[in-house]
Amino acid sequence: MPHFDLPLDELRRYRPELTEPDDFDAFWEKSLLEARQFDLDARFEPVRLPLPGVSVFDVTYAGFGGHPIKGWLVLPAGATADEPLPAVVEYIGYGGGRGLAHMHLLWAAAGFAHFVMDTRGQGSGGWAQGDTPDPVGSGPAHPGYLTRGIEDPHAYYYRRVFVDAVRAVEAVRAHPLVDAGRIAALGASQGGGIALAVAGLVPDLTAIAPDVPFLCDFPRAATLTDRPPYSEIGLYLKARRGGEERVFQTLSYFDGVHFATRGRAPALFSAALQDMTCPPSTVFAAFNAYAGRERSMEVYSFNDHEGGGPYQQGVQLRWLSDHLRQ
Repeated sequence: MPHFDLPLDELRRYRPELTEPDDFDAFWEKSLLEARQFDLDARFEPVRLPLPGVSVFDVTYAGFGGHPIKGWLVLPAGATADEPLPAVVEYIGYGGGRGLAHMHLLWAAAGFAHFVMDTRGQGSGGWAQGDTPDPVGSGPAHPGYLTRGIEDPHAYYYRRVFVDAVRAVEAVRAHPLVDAGRIAALGASQGGGIALAVAGLVPDLTAIAPDVPFLCDFPRAATLTDRPPYSEIGLYLKARRGGEERVFQTLSYFDGVHFATRGRAPALFSAALQDMTCPPSTVFAAFNAYAGRERSMEVYSFNDHEGGGPYQQGVQLRWLSDHLRQ
């Protein structure tokens, strides 16, 4: 596949002229305040698995609207409250759920607490099951998640998901074996976009690692690629002519570029130059806007949306070990 986006030297300078809503911060402050009216009620139920090297907990906590959100917490066996662990909070790619607990062993093997948030309403797409319904309805939408409630930022699907994600950080911090002062957020694709939102909404994260992140620079993404999920926006507007201004106004409250301008934690990004799902210019738009003093980008020149895959995981292992163990 040839490179289809900007040359790499232009990507490193690319800064789109996006319009940020005047009430962006107030919108998110209110959203989180409303969620915090509900007791977090984080519950950690032990799960018995024939894996002596880890301790596993089936987690439930209150997310947006007080709705119960599921997750897995995986710890190295033998962890004690005398030496609480740094934690990695992971968000999942588009369509996937938290899957089964034994799928998530890497970060515990590295000596970290590992919290995996189930994404509400997802996890029936065939690659990893989910256990968290989304009880909130929406207006007309293209099949998928990207256009659910897209006519109004208050009703938009990702408002609920991003609030759930912030509450996931609060839930893992509530566990007695976790060091609340050493928390990293990461994820690939949709998970990377969620991690970016959390970086903008949780000011005291230790580090973030968004991998080929989705949900960035919506105006460019929706017109540059015809691959899902971004194609859902165009298909929605194809049927609802004249709705562009309202739709992109809603999306401006959820654009990773705007969250990036508020992120302060050290950040490790990755982009793939043949990525037709999350075009590299949209990833660089967030990276170039990122406000933290320490940021780096891993570039995979001949990869599509798989990006660096396990190679990038190896980079993250070394990078996060340096930051979480300082």
